[in-house]
Amino acid sequence: MGEKATSVDEYLDGVDPAFRAELERIRALVTGLVPSAEESLSYRMPTLKYKNRALVYFTASKKHMSLFPSSWAIEEFKDRLADYKTTVHAIQFTLEKPLPSELIEDLVRFHARQIDANRQ
Repeated sequence: MGEKATSVDEYLDGVDPAFRAELERIRALVTGLVPSAEESLSYRMPTLKYKNRALVYFTASKKHMSLFPSSWAIEEFKDRLADYKTTVHAIQFTLEKPLPSELIEDLVRFHARQIDANRQ
Protein backbone atom coordinates (compact mmCIF):
# COMPACT_ATOMS: atom_id res chain seq x y z
CA MET A 1 0.00 0.00 0.00
CA GLY A 2 1.34 3.35 -0.99
CA GLU A 3 4.56 1.98 -2.53
CA LYS A 4 4.42 4.43 -5.44
CA ALA A 5 2.60 7.31 -3.77
CA THR A 6 4.16 10.75 -3.91
CA SER A 7 1.66 12.47 -1.58
CA VAL A 8 -0.56 11.64 1.36
CA ASP A 9 -3.62 11.83 -0.89
CA GLU A 10 -2.08 9.37 -3.37
CA TYR A 11 -1.22 7.02 -0.51
CA LEU A 12 -4.78 7.17 0.81
CA ASP A 13 -6.16 6.58 -2.71
CA GLY A 14 -4.45 3.17 -2.62
CA VAL A 15 -5.80 2.12 0.78
CA ASP A 16 -8.86 -0.07 1.37
CA PRO A 17 -11.81 2.38 1.52
CA ALA A 18 -12.81 1.31 5.03
CA PHE A 19 -9.27 1.87 6.29
CA ARG A 20 -9.05 5.12 4.36
CA ALA A 21 -11.97 6.61 6.28
CA GLU A 22 -10.24 5.79 9.58
CA LEU A 23 -6.91 7.23 8.43
CA GLU A 24 -8.70 10.36 7.19
CA ARG A 25 -10.26 10.70 10.66
CA ILE A 26 -6.81 10.59 12.23
CA ARG A 27 -5.46 13.05 9.67
CA ALA A 28 -8.29 15.48 10.44
CA LEU A 29 -7.85 15.12 14.21
CA VAL A 30 -4.12 15.85 14.03
CA THR A 31 -4.41 18.78 11.63
CA GLY A 32 -7.24 20.18 13.74
CA LEU A 33 -5.02 20.08 16.82
CA VAL A 34 -1.90 21.29 15.05
CA PRO A 35 -3.00 23.44 12.10
CA SER A 36 0.62 24.21 11.19
CA ALA A 37 1.37 20.50 10.63
CA GLU A 38 2.80 19.84 7.18
CA GLU A 39 2.00 16.70 5.23
CA SER A 40 4.64 14.56 3.57
CA LEU A 41 5.58 10.96 2.99
CA SER A 42 8.41 9.53 5.03
CA TYR A 43 9.43 5.88 5.04
CA ARG A 44 6.58 5.50 2.49
CA MET A 45 4.05 6.45 5.19
CA PRO A 46 1.84 9.53 5.49
CA THR A 47 3.58 11.86 7.90
CA LEU A 48 2.44 15.01 9.64
CA LYS A 49 5.38 17.20 10.60
CA TYR A 50 5.49 19.89 13.24
CA LYS A 51 8.39 22.34 13.41
CA ASN A 52 10.11 20.26 10.73
CA ARG A 53 9.95 17.09 12.84
CA ALA A 54 7.67 14.08 12.45
CA LEU A 55 4.68 14.51 14.75
CA VAL A 56 2.87 11.34 13.66
CA TYR A 57 3.02 8.74 10.94
CA PHE A 58 0.01 6.61 10.06
CA THR A 59 -0.35 3.63 7.78
CA ALA A 60 -2.55 0.74 6.74
CA SER A 61 -1.61 -2.91 6.41
CA LYS A 62 -3.78 -5.78 5.21
CA LYS A 63 -5.40 -6.50 8.58
CA HIS A 64 -4.70 -3.45 10.75
CA MET A 65 -3.63 0.17 10.81
CA SER A 66 -0.82 1.77 12.76
CA LEU A 67 -0.19 5.14 14.35
CA PHE A 68 3.36 6.21 15.17
CA PRO A 69 3.08 9.11 17.66
CA SER A 70 6.61 8.77 19.20
CA SER A 71 8.05 6.32 21.67
CA TRP A 72 7.71 8.98 24.39
CA ALA A 73 3.96 9.30 23.80
CA ILE A 74 3.48 5.53 23.78
CA GLU A 75 5.37 5.26 27.07
CA GLU A 76 3.43 8.17 28.61
CA PHE A 77 0.05 6.63 27.77
CA LYS A 78 0.94 2.93 28.06
CA ASP A 79 -1.86 2.33 30.59
CA ARG A 80 -4.47 3.66 28.15
CA LEU A 81 -2.89 1.60 25.34
CA ALA A 82 -2.97 -1.71 27.23
CA ASP A 83 -5.74 -3.09 24.99
CA TYR A 84 -3.76 -2.45 21.80
CA LYS A 85 -0.72 -4.11 20.32
CA THR A 86 2.19 -1.70 20.62
CA THR A 87 5.84 -1.64 19.74
CA VAL A 88 8.39 0.94 20.86
CA HIS A 89 7.21 3.25 18.07
CA ALA A 90 3.77 2.09 16.90
CA ILE A 91 0.23 1.40 18.02
CA GLN A 92 -1.73 -1.13 15.99
CA PHE A 93 -5.50 -0.91 15.78
CA THR A 94 -8.37 -2.22 13.68
CA LEU A 95 -11.73 -1.03 12.42
CA GLU A 96 -13.33 -3.18 15.12
CA LYS A 97 -11.16 -1.56 17.79
CA PRO A 98 -10.18 1.93 16.59
CA LEU A 99 -8.20 4.39 18.66
CA PRO A 100 -10.54 6.77 20.50
CA SER A 101 -10.31 10.39 19.33
CA GLU A 102 -9.50 11.60 22.84
CA LEU A 103 -6.54 9.22 23.06
CA ILE A 104 -5.20 10.29 19.66
CA GLU A 105 -5.52 13.93 20.71
CA ASP A 106 -3.67 13.27 23.98
CA LEU A 107 -0.88 11.41 22.16
CA VAL A 108 -0.50 14.23 19.64
CA ARG A 109 -0.59 17.01 22.23
CA PHE A 110 2.01 15.21 24.33
CA HIS A 111 4.36 14.72 21.38
CA ALA A 112 3.90 18.33 20.23
CA ARG A 113 4.91 19.49 23.72
CA GLN A 114 8.00 17.29 23.52
CA ILE A 115 8.91 18.85 20.17
CA ASP A 116 8.30 22.34 21.62
CA ALA A 117 10.72 21.44 24.44
CA ASN A 118 13.22 20.29 21.78
CA ARG A 119 13.39 16.78 23.22
CA GLN A 120 15.66 14.63 21.11
